[in-house]
Amino acid sequence: MKIITQIPDVPDLVARVNEILPPEIRLWGYVRVQNSFNARVSCDSRKYTYFVPSYLLISPKPGSGMDKAFHESSPSSSTETPTEAPHPFWADVVNSTKEEDMQRKRQWRVGPEMMERLRSTAKKYEGTHNFHNFTVGRDFSDRSTQRHMKKIEISDPAVYGETEWISVMFHGQSFMLHQRKMMAALVLSCRVGTPSQVIDELYGPRQVFLPKMPSLGLLLEHPIFESYNRKVEGLSSKLSPTDPEYRPPIDFDIHNEQIAKFKQEQIYDRMRSIEDRGGVFDAWVRSVDAYTGKDLSYLNAKGVIPAAAVIKKGERRALPFREKRRFDATDFSATGKIEEQEGEEEEEEEGMTLDKARLVDMEG
Repeated sequence: MKIITQIPDVPDLVARVNEILPPEIRLWGYVRVQNSFNARVSCDSRKYTYFVPSYLLISPKPGSGMDKAFHESSPSSSTETPTEAPHPFWADVVNSTKEEDMQRKRQWRVGPEMMERLRSTAKKYEGTHNFHNFTVGRDFSDRSTQRHMKKIEISDPAVYGETEWISVMFHGQSFMLHQRKMMAALVLSCRVGTPSQVIDELYGPRQVFLPKMPSLGLLLEHPIFESYNRKVEGLSSKLSPTDPEYRPPIDFDIHNEQIAKFKQEQIYDRMRSIEDRGGVFDAWVRSVDAYTGKDLSYLNAKGVIPAAAVIKKGERRALPFREKRRFDATDFSATGKIEEQEGEEEEEEEGMTLDKARLVDMEG
């Protein structure tokens, strides 16, 4: 992009641009880059953070579709799973309303054992794997599904208002759509006690359905341009900053204080307010727990993908999981309510066709 940076009567271009932009969009600065620079291609890696209320780690409510399916798949003598006995959260409150459950969920706090399970399962994402089950429109044989995750970090839980939150940071060279599917596989497997080896199974050739967690929790922290920065630092090391050929590195750290303040006010506070008003994550997990088909039957005590969960091209499934478009939203009405709307179900993903060039542009 070419821009004019010296404008008469505009001493501070960044401030002037921000005056025109809405408050949720900010410009931090600008640098002159090489003519060959391409923001997507020149990016070495990216960092995303997903924020999730810890109550999503509570096991399914006794009697729900997910609860029944899990125990039907678990041998009665099995000692592999910690969810054989009802979760203490559900003791004596099986007939409670969703409103009563929500009030209690906000008061619930995750324990160290579950946090350890979450972290050890997340480690399964690190390294190079085939992420075909975590995207759309890609087959196992497509070489582009091989992606490298540098590091997954899970923060200690923190309470904001009444709700406890956990943040999960994904640092990868590049991402397939969707990080939301990665979070769903992580959270859902941990909450029911499925062994972490199920993540390895998901890298295999069999195609299965993975739901997407709500968009509300996902944030791109920033792209990283290490290789480009090394290149321009070498070329510019003997040049003066006033030299027309001088190119500074791309450095977000110099804006850290401003960015942190912006994220707190425009992203974190808004996200938590929406969740507090409407219970977005609770609505999502209840929609998962209500499902009675076989698409999620890989969430079992063995950590293996059963034949019933495998999607075969050209074959219709008896009861496919239908996702709701409302969980793709990141902003809601002033009430924060996300009631189901008629006709909001998404298409089945295996029936979706996306132009490959468009899919590449959508991927981070």
